[in-house]
Amino acid sequence: MTASLLRTPETPVLVGRAVELRSLVDAVARPPSVALVEGEAGIGKTRLIHQALRHPAVRGRRVLVGRCRPLREPFPYGPVLDLLRHLADAVPAALSPVCGALRPYLPELADRLPPAPEPLHDPRARGHRLFRAVRALLDAVGPAVMVVEDLHWADDGTRDLLRFLVDDPPDALSVVLSHRREELPGARLPLGRAYRHPPGTTAVTIALRPLDVRAVRDLCAALTGAPEVSEAWAAELHRRTAGIPFVVEEVVRALPEDLGGTGRAGHEALDAMTVPAALQEAIADRMSVLSPMATATVHAACVLRVPAGEALLADVVRGTVGRPASQEDAAAVREALLAGVLFEWDDDQYGLRHTLAQQAVYASLPGPDRRRLHHRAMRALAAREPQPLVQLAHHARRAGELTQWQLYGEAAAASARGTGDLSLAVEILEELLSDGRLGRMTCARIAVDLSRDAVVGLTHRRATALLRRIVQDSDLPEGLRGEIRLHLGLLLYNQAGRHEEGRIDTERAVHELRYRPALAARGMAALAMPAWGDRPYHVYEHWIEQAERLAAREPGPSVCTAVRANHLALAMYAGDPEVWEQAEHLIDTAGPVGDRRQVARACGNFADAATCLGHYRAAHRFRRLGRRLATECGAAFLSGIVEGTALRLDWYEGRWQGLAGRARRVLDVVQGVSGIAADAHLVLGLLASTRGEWDEAAAELRAAGLSAPHNAPAPVLAAASGAMVRLLAARGEHTEARVEAERGIARIRRKGIWAWAGDLAPLAVAALVHEGGLADAERVTAELADGIAGRDAPLAAAALDVCHGVLAVGRGRAEEAAASFGAARAAYAALPQPYSAARAAEAAARCRLAAGERAAAAELAAAAERFTELGATRDAARCRRVLRGHNVPLPSRRGRRGYGDRLSPRESEVARLVALGHTNREIAEVLFLSPRTVEQHVAKVLRKLHVGSRAEVGRHGLAATP
Repeated sequence: MTASLLRTPETPVLVGRAVELRSLVDAVARPPSVALVEGEAGIGKTRLIHQALRHPAVRGRRVLVGRCRPLREPFPYGPVLDLLRHLADAVPAALSPVCGALRPYLPELADRLPPAPEPLHDPRARGHRLFRAVRALLDAVGPAVMVVEDLHWADDGTRDLLRFLVDDPPDALSVVLSHRREELPGARLPLGRAYRHPPGTTAVTIALRPLDVRAVRDLCAALTGAPEVSEAWAAELHRRTAGIPFVVEEVVRALPEDLGGTGRAGHEALDAMTVPAALQEAIADRMSVLSPMATATVHAACVLRVPAGEALLADVVRGTVGRPASQEDAAAVREALLAGVLFEWDDDQYGLRHTLAQQAVYASLPGPDRRRLHHRAMRALAAREPQPLVQLAHHARRAGELTQWQLYGEAAAASARGTGDLSLAVEILEELLSDGRLGRMTCARIAVDLSRDAVVGLTHRRATALLRRIVQDSDLPEGLRGEIRLHLGLLLYNQAGRHEEGRIDTERAVHELRYRPALAARGMAALAMPAWGDRPYHVYEHWIEQAERLAAREPGPSVCTAVRANHLALAMYAGDPEVWEQAEHLIDTAGPVGDRRQVARACGNFADAATCLGHYRAAHRFRRLGRRLATECGAAFLSGIVEGTALRLDWYEGRWQGLAGRARRVLDVVQGVSGIAADAHLVLGLLASTRGEWDEAAAELRAAGLSAPHNAPAPVLAAASGAMVRLLAARGEHTEARVEAERGIARIRRKGIWAWAGDLAPLAVAALVHEGGLADAERVTAELADGIAGRDAPLAAAALDVCHGVLAVGRGRAEEAAASFGAARAAYAALPQPYSAARAAEAAARCRLAAGERAAAAELAAAAERFTELGATRDAARCRRVLRGHNVPLPSRRGRRGYGDRLSPRESEVARLVALGHTNREIAEVLFLSPRTVEQHVAKVLRKLHVGSRAEVGRHGLAATP
């Protein structure tokens, strides 16, 4: 008989059980009722029941709780009699005489019970009278809830008594019974037979299942107090714990307190942690009741790690190969299943319930036993067709078979590569290269494969460290070392965001590859990409010209495609109007399989360049093709680049609904891959700015590149710089805004690609004008005009119109300014870029209003509505403030009778800012309201949400961005 899992302190909130809680509360609140709560150990049965008993619908009813014990002493009906002892002062004065039969069982209540009846000699009659007495006492108590937990450990007498009560429960009694179905005796029926509730009785069976990833995420946040837990980390935690709340709690409580439950550090902490003591004890307790054969079967399942059939388990237990499972083998599996140690994942597929259970059992095995079982597993799996190469590599390594480990490992990586699963290939090769027992040339050969695969993947930290170790070996042939160093440089350049280090390695690799011109040309082409670094444009032109000369001498089409693609991307980034047709030709004429990855890379670069320029339709076309090709060839990095570009496209084109959530999911997936992460951080910063969430916006913009501009993609850096200028100006920090503007413009000036100034130049010019730098602003505007002359850069062209408008305002020429802003609005609308179009329309309307044109109020009101539709609450509020200043009537956004208990749009804006921790004064500044008005809105929010404090507003999920 299995002992119960250790009880842990209750979690702050019940998560993932809303439907089950509602069902249980409904049943308990409608007596007579019977609720059966079932689920495996640690699933949260007790937590659910206790939460239901605290519900307002149950208040005022007497609660009686009893528990069945795993190691009970001989005491028939013990759980029920135990709960009756707690009645004490609640025993009514007038009781049925039959209640006297309880005197021998409840001496604590003897003075409140009727006299004992005459003894009965027939045991069945005596038992029946006792049952009637229990029912009569419960009936006399009045409205009550009787809870009996862990019914799977109940003795037969208790089960008979409970069956008697639920077959005809007292009118005011609700019965709640919990059990683990896998530990019920016999036919696995909680009451010993099928329960059919009598007419008039509410009955419900509530089966608790493991939590899903979202619920695990919520539970982790509740346990740690972290404001946000990443979806990727929650998914990994779910995988390791199978979503069992007890296991999740034990794991989270065992993690470092300052972890926060997110990011790579969270994954590393999970990898490094030992199995929590409470879970180890629970697993050991379950294992202790198994027979030797069942224990050996569990050990085999633990070593195999993946679900396996009876025959394979038997082969590992007995050291045989290909022998059918015997009846004894099947009986051992069945015993382990019934004990809840093994879990049936599919037909004839058995394994441990979750990763931590596997780790706990594995840790209990002595080293020699583990190696012996791994060797048996390797022999058994090697006889299968097709061979499971990844599993064979794992078992060979664990068995200490170095030659087999290398053989199976390289074969598994090649197989993964062939199916497009490059992340698996990288993982296997990293493990091989980490084994210090391999020889120099073997390591070099593996490093070449690893570098080729890793350069198009997302994981880079371990690979870069391993490759760095290899290239430091001066005894390696120079050409071989150069190839490894080239890919190391690209990893540092693209994924790691360590641009200067990557540039140095790539230039060094080009020299080492002087006798391997195809690879040297690729290195030069990589150095020609202008998004990284702050070198002038002519430096990138120099590299691509050298690459073209080398590629022309190579017969293979792949290198020519790679170099030509980068040459076209370089020209496209600069706004070359002739490049579009050439780019389409490159895509159409690329070879089949060999060039697919290069075309995918080209499409990613083309999509990014088109987005920077403002050619959004072309960007979408390149993005769609790039994503398809990247998926086909398993290039996760290229897929990520395309997804990052898609985030920026959706920002520009005004598709903001759900955009913040997508950006955070991208961050979860890419785990710090710099170029992709920069896109996501930029979009999050821009969205936060439109809502007036300054601190969050500033943090995201710094993460997008402002905190380390030398290691940030230049187009994203320019956009982030422009957004930061706007943010600082909005906060009244105009000197700091000018400093940031000058820094951003200096980077554009040095690079010489003014087509990238579309998001920066208007804000920089405005900051300069505000601080009295009209001449500097005129210089920037002139440089922008010269820089895009003859270029196909519609976004920068629209920005130039805005710059002219800002200069006109600075010169006091309102009519001229309005015309320039109007031209900018039309240019932005044509891209389309609705947010910038609305801002230009606002600027034009404000100029006309200032000039006395009352008709411009309608244009400003329309801009306010467009901002509202987008979700730019601060911009909309700013427009309304201007309209109020001109005594223009506005439609009310306050709560009204039509909203009832729902939040009005204005109240929703206030509630979100309250949930984010803003004070009333800060909210007033963001929404251009008076503190008194904000105070009134906050009071309404608290009342409508039925909460007593500002802190509780965040629990309603209002802080989440759309």
